Amino acid sequence: MDHLFQLGDHEDFFSRRCIWVNGPVIVGAGPSGLATAACLREQGVPFVVLERADCIASLWQKRTYDRLKLHLPKQFCQLPKLPFPEDFPEYPTKRQFIDYLESYAKHFEINPKFNECVQSARYDETSGLWRVKTVSSTRTEVEYICRWLVVATGENAECVTPDIQGLADFGGQVMHACQYKSGEKFKGKKVLVVGCGNSGMEVSLDLCNHNASPAMVVRSAVHVLPREICGKSTFELAVLMMKWLPLWLVDKLMLIMAWFVLGNTESYGLKRPSMGPLQLKNSMGKTPVLDIGALEKIRSGDIQVVPGIKRFSCGQVELVNGQKLDIDSVVLATGYRSNVPSWLQESEFFSKNGFPKAPFPHGWRGKAGLYAVGFTKRGLSGASSDAMRIAEDIGNMWKKETKQKKTTTRACHRRCISQL
Repeated sequence: MDHLFQLGDHEDFFSRRCIWVNGPVIVGAGPSGLATAACLREQGVPFVVLERADCIASLWQKRTYDRLKLHLPKQFCQLPKLPFPEDFPEYPTKRQFIDYLESYAKHFEINPKFNECVQSARYDETSGLWRVKTVSSTRTEVEYICRWLVVATGENAECVTPDIQGLADFGGQVMHACQYKSGEKFKGKKVLVVGCGNSGMEVSLDLCNHNASPAMVVRSAVHVLPREICGKSTFELAVLMMKWLPLWLVDKLMLIMAWFVLGNTESYGLKRPSMGPLQLKNSMGKTPVLDIGALEKIRSGDIQVVPGIKRFSCGQVELVNGQKLDIDSVVLATGYRSNVPSWLQESEFFSKNGFPKAPFPHGWRGKAGLYAVGFTKRGLSGASSDAMRIAEDIGNMWKKETKQKKTTTRACHRRCISQL
């Protein structure tokens, strides 16, 4: 560990509490970070998990609506080494999924350091180590020094809030979908839902079920597929067909089956993209909507489909077609983004949008001990696949390095260093 004391910025190094991590630092305690930690535990590799929130899976616990369920069958959403309980339904609820993640962390003895927000992480070429600086909720600064860094903050770290003309002058309640819990307090109100992805559709459906009057903004083309076809998961059918048929043909068959089940969605203002749903997902990361009842509400007129927004004014919105709607509240179902560029000081592996530059399945490993998990745009199954690769890769190096027992003299400053 002698090279640890050859780090640059000596004054900065010794002005904060520094912790040497005998293994990788994992940034993020969501499903991706937990999966990686569990796989490392199975490899016998020590690790530290840093989490800015005060709980695991904070996106699920604090930024999701009450009626949320997994959109895919549980066998496609379980994390490595531990399946869902057998008595869980095919589509577990939000609470059941959180319970599963908490039991997962307990089973693999994963104890994240909560309320540790990473301010920066950079590779020190002089020492060949990563320097990860954090600040806690009590404003305590810590620097973690490690050989490997695993970025597990995921695709949905920060909510996206569009800049729409006049929104500040609207006067009514405006919230992002991450703040929406239930339609109960919107009873009898006119609500504009901006966005028509899975969140926009489900929020609109939930508003209907609580006797609100939602209008859903559909600005671009969207694929809507039934969640199940003939009692079988649509996703499962697609996976099965992909084993034998080319992607373009599976897309064709999926759209034909969707037409038989749902009818012509374009007649309700939901124009389909020219690219098939699977091809669009693989190339652009845009997930098709799996319908669980919203389309029926659109057909009946309980959910009004409207075009893009031109501007807001006091208690009103003007659409691009000139139509004006009186509304009470706005829910922005406008998605999320990666926050990696705000703290990771690296430009070769990650692009400016916070995703690995290399396409799936090659975007899990960078250089100098840098890894990424949860950025495949393929949900929990993609994250699990990357977690297993990362743990195996680090495990092989760690076991090889720990076999070589070093007998070196510690520097006199070692009392400043905690070891984990």
